[in-house]
Amino acid sequence: MSPSHIKTLDKDGDEITTVGFKRFGFDSEVPLDVLRSLYLRSHYIVSNKDPKVIEHLDEEEEEVIHAKLSTGHSLFRPTSIYFPDSKSISYTTLSRFPPVKLLSPSERKRILVTGGAGFVGSHLVDRLMLLGHEVTVLDNFFTGSKTTVSHWVGHPNFELVRHDVVEPFMIECDQIYHLACPASPPHYQFNAVKTIKTSFMGTLNMLGLAKRTKARFLISSTSEVYGDPEVHPQHEDYWGHVNPIGPRACYDEGKRVAETLTYGFQRQDGVDVRVARIFNTYGPRMNPFDGRVVSNFIVQALKGEDMTVYGDGTQTRSFQYIHDLTDGLIALMNSDETRPVNIGNGDEFTIGEFAELVREIVEKVQDEDGAEREGRVNIVYKPIPTDDPQKRRPDTTRAKESLGWQPRWTVRMGLEEMVRYYKAKLVEGSL
Repeated sequence: MSPSHIKTLDKDGDEITTVGFKRFGFDSEVPLDVLRSLYLRSHYIVSNKDPKVIEHLDEEEEEVIHAKLSTGHSLFRPTSIYFPDSKSISYTTLSRFPPVKLLSPSERKRILVTGGAGFVGSHLVDRLMLLGHEVTVLDNFFTGSKTTVSHWVGHPNFELVRHDVVEPFMIECDQIYHLACPASPPHYQFNAVKTIKTSFMGTLNMLGLAKRTKARFLISSTSEVYGDPEVHPQHEDYWGHVNPIGPRACYDEGKRVAETLTYGFQRQDGVDVRVARIFNTYGPRMNPFDGRVVSNFIVQALKGEDMTVYGDGTQTRSFQYIHDLTDGLIALMNSDETRPVNIGNGDEFTIGEFAELVREIVEKVQDEDGAEREGRVNIVYKPIPTDDPQKRRPDTTRAKESLGWQPRWTVRMGLEEMVRYYKAKLVEGSL
C-alpha cells in the first residue's frame, strides 16, 4: 500500500491534514505531514547493503523501511546508518531543518519547556518550533532522551540545556510549560523522594522564575490528583480520593501540592498561571519500556508475545492521542482560563477491550505490510497493582466551553499510527 493512500480520519470521518488551530490570538496550526516527518520516520536505516549506496536508496525502498504514514520531506530527515552485523550506528545530523514560520519580533515568543525531551514535551517542542517561536528545553534526561529533540539541535531558535529543575534556573522567557516529572509508575516509584521533590521544588523554582520574568506559567498536572475516584466521570471541582501513604502517593500527592503551590503564587504574587490535568495519553516517542498499558500492549503484540492485562480487565481508562493533548496545552496556555482544566478523551474502554483492539490493529498493520506471524497472540491476566484506579474518564465540559477544544483523533487512528512507529523501530533494530 502506498503511503499516500493511508488517510487519517477524525471522529466525524473527515480527513485530518493539519493539527492545531488559530485561537486566542495564537496560531498553532501546522501541516500534519510535516509534523509526522519529525517522529514517524526512522532516525536511521537498517540495511545489509554497502553503506556507500545506502544514501542512494530509491524512494520505494525507503518507504518499505520507514513508517508508511509519513510521506515526502526527505530533505529534512536524518539519515544515520545502522550496521546490524556489528550492532553499531553512525549518526548524522539533519541536512536541513524543516521550514519554520518566520514571525515578527512582536509575535515570536521565548518559550521555556521543562521536561522538553520527554514524550509529551518533545511533541510540544516540535509544534512550537514549527510555529516559529524561540524554544529552550530544560531536561535532566532521567526519563527523557536527547534523541527526541536532536533534530532541532543547532537551529537558531532552539536551545537544549541539561538541568534538574530541583535546582534554580535563570533565563528570560515569556511562557513556561512546566512538564518536568516522571509520569509512569515504574519511573516515579523508582525514587519516590526524588519524585515528590521534583514536583515541589521544581515547581517552586519555575514559579519563582515566572514571578521574576512575568512569564505565563502552565503546569502539567494529572488525572492522578483524583486518585481512585468516587465520582465518575471526573470534573475539575472534584477534590479526589487519594491514598497519601501508598506507593503512588509520591506522584499523586506531589502533583496535588504542585497545584497548591501554583495557586499560592497566583493569589500571593499575581503570577499568571494555567493548570492542565492530563488524562492517559499515548503516541509515538512513548518509552516502550515505561510500564504504561498502551506501549506494553503494542510492543508485546508486535513481538508475538502474550499481552499482559493486570487485574480482571474490567477497570476502565480513557486514552487521548498526543496531538489532541498538544492542541489542548497550547490552547490553555494562550486562553484566559485560570482554573484547572481536564484535557483528555471521554471515550472509555475496559482494559480487556483495549487489549483486543490493540491486537486487532497490530494484525491489520502487519497484514497491510505483508508481515508474517505465527498466530494470534494471547491475552493473559495477572494480579492488579496496589491502588490502581478502577475507573478513569474526564469530564471535559470546561475545556470545550472555555478553550473550544475537544479530541479529534479516534483511539483506533492514533493506535494505528503508534503501531507503525513501533514497527519501524523494531525493523531498524532500536526496540
